[in-house]
Amino acid sequence: MRDISGEHVQAAVASCVALLRTAVDRDWTAVRAGRVEWDCHATAFHIAEDLIAYAANLAGRAQDDYVPFGITLDEGTGNDGLLHVIETTGALLTATVRTTPREVRAFHPYPFRSANREGFAAMGVAEVLLHTHDIAEGLGLPYEPPAELPRFVLTTIFPHVQPGPDHWRTLLWATGRGDLPGRAPVTEWRWHNNLVVPADRLTLQGVTPAAAADLSAGGDGGFSWIVGGPFEGTREAAGMVLKAYETGVHRPEFGLFVLVRREDGLAVGGMGFHGLPDEEGRAEVGYDLVEGARGRGYASEALRALSEWALARDDVRLLRASIEADNVPSQGVVERAGYVRATAEEERAAHEEHDLDGTLRLYVRGERPAAA
Repeated sequence: MRDISGEHVQAAVASCVALLRTAVDRDWTAVRAGRVEWDCHATAFHIAEDLIAYAANLAGRAQDDYVPFGITLDEGTGNDGLLHVIETTGALLTATVRTTPREVRAFHPYPFRSANREGFAAMGVAEVLLHTHDIAEGLGLPYEPPAELPRFVLTTIFPHVQPGPDHWRTLLWATGRGDLPGRAPVTEWRWHNNLVVPADRLTLQGVTPAAAADLSAGGDGGFSWIVGGPFEGTREAAGMVLKAYETGVHRPEFGLFVLVRREDGLAVGGMGFHGLPDEEGRAEVGYDLVEGARGRGYASEALRALSEWALARDDVRLLRASIEADNVPSQGVVERAGYVRATAEEERAAHEEHDLDGTLRLYVRGERPAAA
């Protein structure tokens, strides 16, 4: 999957400037921008502020907060000059996204305190599209961006939002700017950058719906894989993520993660959950590695990190892994990650509950119910 997130930023800024240039002779300070509290001039300046802030955090590799600076307009700057500022800050974010290595993450508070270049691009595009819509609404201008732009935003930083029949209307609804038939109005919203769980030699990088669609269709999901990857199990898991996203039940914390080596940025496998925790806080994990990465302890290391992250949550009490009886290497993986073989009673109950093949062995980690 070729990374075109920089091109998306460029296209979003171009669509914004093209529209606003048609109203450059009007007084933007005298008109409120749609449903926001600012006038149209202040909202246009806010677009530029966001673009430069995202470029700065990504370029400066900020880790704990925003880079502490701001921009101002020279006194007397007119609407033409303000559009030039938007074009310039957009070009800076575009260049930063294009030149930043994929593995770099920088600070952003929502919701896991970091984002990669694709995330910053998607946030920048979202700010441009949504606030251009606000300004257009205030000025009474029709605005509809190229369809691939809201789709990019939704599949990158709105993984929890079920797709609608139209990407643009869905994004407007998801951000409290419009209605969708059959869906309640949105009054509070927040986008979600992908989660990254750190391990010793690896990072477990959450797969977005955009990456899942590419993986399930035979692509690389935007990752650089070692020879032979991704393995078929990862592609199947990506298909499960995509199906959950399309049906509106996907929760990215309990989706698929790609295992990426710190030493060279190469992906070596996939790991994740088979769904959300049930009412008793039980969730099932699964994993696979590309053949060339096996035998080095990567799977155990990643499973230990993911399990500790999950069990630290309030909604997870017990993790389970079902493994074929003759798959001794995989049994060793879970044991080294702190899992133990379930009792015969636990195993039998799990087989009945989930209609599992009786040859599967159940391993568990976490808080187990007391014996009767």
